[in-house]
Amino acid sequence: MATLKGQNFRICIFDSTAEKYKVIGMATGCTVTLTNNTDDASHKDIVGAAAMPTVTSKSWQLSCDSLDVADAAAMLTAIKSMSPMTLMWDETSTSDNQTRAKATFARKGSAYLNDVTFNFNDRENSTKSLQFQGTGPLQTVAASEATQVIPLGSYTKGQFVRLFLGSDNTAAPSTVIAAAKSLSLHVSLTLEDATTKDTAGDWQVQEPTALSYDISTGALVRSSETITSAVGAKSLADLETIYEAGTPVKWKIANVGGDNNRTASSTIVSGSVILSQLAINGPNRQNADYTATLNGYGDYTVAA
Repeated sequence: MATLKGQNFRICIFDSTAEKYKVIGMATGCTVTLTNNTDDASHKDIVGAAAMPTVTSKSWQLSCDSLDVADAAAMLTAIKSMSPMTLMWDETSTSDNQTRAKATFARKGSAYLNDVTFNFNDRENSTKSLQFQGTGPLQTVAASEATQVIPLGSYTKGQFVRLFLGSDNTAAPSTVIAAAKSLSLHVSLTLEDATTKDTAGDWQVQEPTALSYDISTGALVRSSETITSAVGAKSLADLETIYEAGTPVKWKIANVGGDNNRTASSTIVSGSVILSQLAINGPNRQNADYTATLNGYGDYTVAA
């Protein structure tokens, strides 16, 4: 039997509508971590100095990186819902590596999407990183459980997704960051071990307790480009004004087009943020730039 290649080891999410598993599309890497949590069981009755660990609980995690950000709304909705989903890993085959090969190591279980990051950087393919925390036991996968082939996704260039800010928490976020170079949206779901003495077996059971998110963006202090668009943009001075006010402002992340990619088409997600940090950099013989970090203020809203 040939050595298993990484492209043939895939993580799938159960689609309750189709009643089939679907792979995480355009994945570039994935990791499954199974952990036996142990305590040292050595005591004075045992001769010798060696540790003697015993298993006290079991837990598992998954992570996956992908070039498909078309499902950003679905992933942001999934983590906000604080509901577990059913995941599976297995060997895959066929020309698109989406059909189960039904390997003996295939397993499935319930897990929370507890961390997601989207990166939209200038002149780069946009990416997403997903992390899942298992809750409860893993199970073997029946041969009858099938995967559904999904269409090949498309790349999203980072310059066509931009952050818009308002001037306060009432004004619509209608203005992009001028001369922006990078954009990242990170959402985290806090989980706690909810296992008690009433819980059967060794598997840890998780429950969500809190949701938080942050946005980071980088831009040049100013650009030598001739901006032909009549659409305005926020400069470093505008960001400093927001920082000095210290109050929430409206934001949205949207697909863009038009002159200088400053006109919003479809909104992906929106909400309110506090500008928590503004770092201005002036390196010798390099372009001066700055990085802004914004922390979520209340819930975000995923566009329909």
